[in-house]
Amino acid sequence: MPAYTIDDFSRMIDHTNLHADASAADMKKLCDEAKQYHFKMVAINQVQSKLCSELLQGTDIDTGAAISFPLGQTSIESKEFDTQDAIKNGANEIDYVINITELKNGNYDYIKDEMTRIVAICRQAGVPCKVIFENCYLTTDETRKVAEIAKVVRPDFIKTATGFGTGGATVADVKLMKSVVGDTVKVKAAGGIRNSDDFLAMIQAGADRIGCSAGIKIIEALKERFQVDHIDHIDIDRPYPKITQ
Repeated sequence: MPAYTIDDFSRMIDHTNLHADASAADMKKLCDEAKQYHFKMVAINQVQSKLCSELLQGTDIDTGAAISFPLGQTSIESKEFDTQDAIKNGANEIDYVINITELKNGNYDYIKDEMTRIVAICRQAGVPCKVIFENCYLTTDETRKVAEIAKVVRPDFIKTATGFGTGGATVADVKLMKSVVGDTVKVKAAGGIRNSDDFLAMIQAGADRIGCSAGIKIIEALKERFQVDHIDHIDIDRPYPKITQ
């Protein structure tokens, strides 16, 4: 396991506000916090793409639009349009939810076609694409099969959850997903990651990106637990003090 700086940890965080009642002021606060902590991305609903991209102009922080969020129950054509619209309005990362109904129907060709078409749009635009599985609704076998499809299609990330389902990220899910895709596709853990213990456990399990709304709390706790500043390296495989904050 490599060593990390505090800034490395910050750059693994997608700072998130996907609430339906999020205002323009809430978006400004989210973007200001992302600048302050140097997070990798702000994760927002598609309609906020233009505002957030403008607020983050001139920074290296991405605007991540959620597509067909949180249910995934829209047509491929609708997801394609929304992906294109988000990119046109400044989004430079895309997280889309798979059609869980078609997955439950055993229609894996549909899941592959959907993934292929959305990834193609993102690839043409030079925008990373993350595929949200929503594992809380899937069997282990279903999770494995979608990960196998992703290994062929090669989105940039496969992602555990929306955070709006019946469950969030688990270490077991991250390990399973990573075991299937290996180094071909990265894994994003999201949903219910609220403290530094959870954060480190997901990274140790194989996650390269963490989606959460508790990023500030997590980074401050990591600074405290390791007693380091932003330039010191941290080996997360060595014993470290447990503090669930």
